[in-house]
Amino acid sequence: MQKISVGFRHPGKPHFYGADAPDIKRYTRVIVETNRGLEMGCVLSVEESADQNLKPIVRVATAEDLEKDGKNRQNEANAFRIGKEKIAKHKLAMKLVSVEYNFDGSKILFYFTADNRVDFRELVKDLASVFHTRIELRQIGVRDETKLLGGIGVCGRELCCHSYLSEFQTVSIRMAKEQNLSLNPTKISGICGRLMCCLNNEQATYEYLNSKLPQLGDTVLIKKDGIKGKVQSVNVLRQTVKVLVNAEGEDADVVDCSVEELQFTPHHRRSRMKLSEEELKEARELEALENKDHANSAGRLES
Repeated sequence: MQKISVGFRHPGKPHFYGADAPDIKRYTRVIVETNRGLEMGCVLSVEESADQNLKPIVRVATAEDLEKDGKNRQNEANAFRIGKEKIAKHKLAMKLVSVEYNFDGSKILFYFTADNRVDFRELVKDLASVFHTRIELRQIGVRDETKLLGGIGVCGRELCCHSYLSEFQTVSIRMAKEQNLSLNPTKISGICGRLMCCLNNEQATYEYLNSKLPQLGDTVLIKKDGIKGKVQSVNVLRQTVKVLVNAEGEDADVVDCSVEELQFTPHHRRSRMKLSEEELKEARELEALENKDHANSAGRLES
């Protein structure tokens, strides 16, 4: 028995199915049963497994299946246009983000964003009269919108959420402080307007490196000279420290040392970043939005 991991249109948690077919390899298109009905997915991995409780793959996608999937994509563009027209007609305060047909055409999902709850019952009836199939409207957050639409980040690469992230991780202002980044919201926010997901990528590394360094203002001993001094600055990635010696005298000097050349009691470094009241308020508001989005977004884009 093979345990087959299948992914769908937008990155999400992989779904696992069972099969006993040697022709199924990575990147093979397959038809599977999901909680949304039949869907076409792409095989992400294949491994041997003794698990007999896996839901079976319906079939490997045929030429007819691929053609049908292509037609669905074309129909989605038309449904998106009609959806926008109907929203304007009903004067609803919502923004249509994306439209998806499930594989067999038995349901159309309209993803939208809105600042508040929207009464879209009449809109659903109107859309059903046009498409003559089941209509589902799903409200999503700004992170989910960005995940669906994609884009290029400030790093010049495709957005993490659109390219590979299976689910959103919790990101906090504390991570930006730990990495000694500017807490200016425009510099630590992604194009979705929320904290950048990539802050989470290096957090564990920075926590480890910072734990090995003294804090600014600490008194340290330069072992080879037996001289004490105060920490003036640290370079986290290089693990070097600038030490101010003879600070009270006329011969004050700054010595560059590696962390191995110093004697001190290691402890977790606190951020010394100075913030104005306005910057601190903006940072807290951004983190509050982050926490709210994370609490409300779980599972909204899963197949």
